[in-house]
Amino acid sequence: MTTEQILAEIRETNLSYLMLAQSLIRADREQALYRLGISEDTATLIASLSPAQILKIATGNTLLCGLRVADDLVWGLITSHGKTAAGDSVNRLHAAILMAGQQASV
Repeated sequence: MTTEQILAEIRETNLSYLMLAQSLIRADREQALYRLGISEDTATLIASLSPAQILKIATGNTLLCGLRVADDLVWGLITSHGKTAAGDSVNRLHAAILMAGQQASV
């Protein structure tokens, strides 16, 4: 991939992320705060952006969203391969609980 292709992908990802974030915030603010891992102030700001502002922000060369999972334990739980369906459900629930705790401390 060339640098230009990477920058184009970043811009597209930023636009998709901002549009998704705004949609989630407007539909269910509390769920959006949890799912996006953002603060109340950030949610208010994103919800108030006009389409032109979203487009302008998205065209930057810095990725606006990031991976929220930095914990090896959580990665182990969500990537457990070869487990039973019931075990997989328990692992995903455990991972969600751990990630919710991380959100509360942000």
